[in-house]
Amino acid sequence: MKKGNIAEMLGIEYPVFQGGMAWIADAELAAAVSNAGGLGIIAAGNADGTYVREQIKKAKELTSKPFGLNIMLLSPFADEVAQIAVDEGVKVITTGAGNSTKYMKMWLDAGIKVIPVVPSVTFAKLAARSGATAVIAEGGESGGHIGELTTMALVPQVCDAVDLPVIAAGGIADGRGMAAALALGAEAVQIGTRFLSAKECNIHENYKKKVLKAGDTATMVTGRRLGHPVRSIRNAFAREYAKIEYTDISDEELDAFAAGRLRQAVVDGNEKDGCFLAGQIAGMVNQEQTCEEILKDLMQDCEKNLRRLAEWVK
Repeated sequence: MKKGNIAEMLGIEYPVFQGGMAWIADAELAAAVSNAGGLGIIAAGNADGTYVREQIKKAKELTSKPFGLNIMLLSPFADEVAQIAVDEGVKVITTGAGNSTKYMKMWLDAGIKVIPVVPSVTFAKLAARSGATAVIAEGGESGGHIGELTTMALVPQVCDAVDLPVIAAGGIADGRGMAAALALGAEAVQIGTRFLSAKECNIHENYKKKVLKAGDTATMVTGRRLGHPVRSIRNAFAREYAKIEYTDISDEELDAFAAGRLRQAVVDGNEKDGCFLAGQIAGMVNQEQTCEEILKDLMQDCEKNLRRLAEWVK
């Protein structure tokens, strides 16, 4: 199976990005994915510049392969992290939760490949006009912060709307999903939830077990009231949030109720009070593997399914 244009451009073996999952995608996971042939991505999340710089330096020690940095633009430290990416010579930046236009000239002048995550055609066009290298079209099946459109509907429309490489994300966990994304016009895929089961993923064991035990209806979406819907695994916290979300509770109280919950899941493994972000394909993730095993399985399964699809051509 050939690499594709985006993989050639980035210098990676496989057209697979690892999702920039806040509190989860650290230097160790990113380096392991990059060493295995994909594009590992460190998540800045809401972390300050000191943490981000440390993670970038650590990743450089762990891999000589390309890796990226995901910057959440709503973070109070976005300006600081945007500059650190330049100072540390980061090669690829993916962005989410905001508009990256204010940083684009600085990043592009530094030779950085900028690849925003987009939930709609409108945002994809904005990214293209601002000089993005490619876009990640992420459907609502994904874990964490989501948009309204499904991957099946979003990806082909984004492919038609912009003259940029498109990376498909949301609801992709195996070679069948990857083959489907390529059929929709994508040049690569971004995967998050399956990497939660990676041996190199440093989440709490309780988090990993929740993903491995998840079924097809294990996740739910909360947070639409505040304009930031989030998909996570059902538990006491998620159900309570859904219960109070449309009561007379103030936005500030609702925001405070959710504060720190992801950390409680990732670091503490608090099964009751933590927020266990995961996509709808969590039910397809049923074994712990190394990043190398995950990528090899993915690529072999994708090629098998692409060959199977060729049988439909008369």
